[in-house]
Amino acid sequence: MAQIFSDILAKGIRQGQVPARTKASREWYRDQAQSITKSGEKSGVTGEAFIRAAQQDKSRLKPIGRSGSPQFFGEMYTFAYDPKHKETLPYYDKFPLIFPINKAKDGFLGLNFHYLPPQMRAQLMDALYGITTNKKYDETTRLRVSYDLLNSTSKYRFFKPAIKHYLTAQMRSKLIYVNPAEWDIALFLPTAKFVGASKQKVYADSRKIIRG
Repeated sequence: MAQIFSDILAKGIRQGQVPARTKASREWYRDQAQSITKSGEKSGVTGEAFIRAAQQDKSRLKPIGRSGSPQFFGEMYTFAYDPKHKETLPYYDKFPLIFPINKAKDGFLGLNFHYLPPQMRAQLMDALYGITTNKKYDETTRLRVSYDLLNSTSKYRFFKPAIKHYLTAQMRSKLIYVNPAEWDIALFLPTAKFVGASKQKVYADSRKIIRG
């Protein structure tokens, strides 16, 4: 899985596409990831494969305890998750891709982009690039983000169906860190695994929530 990131990044650099720096470069990396998504099962890219491959890359693995540190919030992570009351949920994502935004009882609130249709993911992410801590797009870069901030202006309006409460006791893997240079790739890889509904149903419900 790390090879996918490195291959796309290397191809982009050769073509002069510096990750995250411009809207054009962000769209280029998103298109590369979406081409993998369109290839379907033949790509071998799934949330489960992502988690499994990341176990071999120690630099990506972060302890679950990191979720209590200030550095955790505003970084991008994925992990395996098994909801506590899953039998009462209409559906859930087994492999969330999140920006943690706030502490919450026994865990944290996370912005899981998998709940948004691709176009809305792109629009929300473009808005969030305006609140990064710096423009280096390396391990020092995070989002300055909170629930109150997201709820304060219409440019972040797509966030509502993506906010989820995650319990640290229900996490079934270590946190897997996604470098800021890889954000736009990770956002569009087919790593979601919804249990209880198709992604089309999830997207339709998300659109209803956004419309109010």
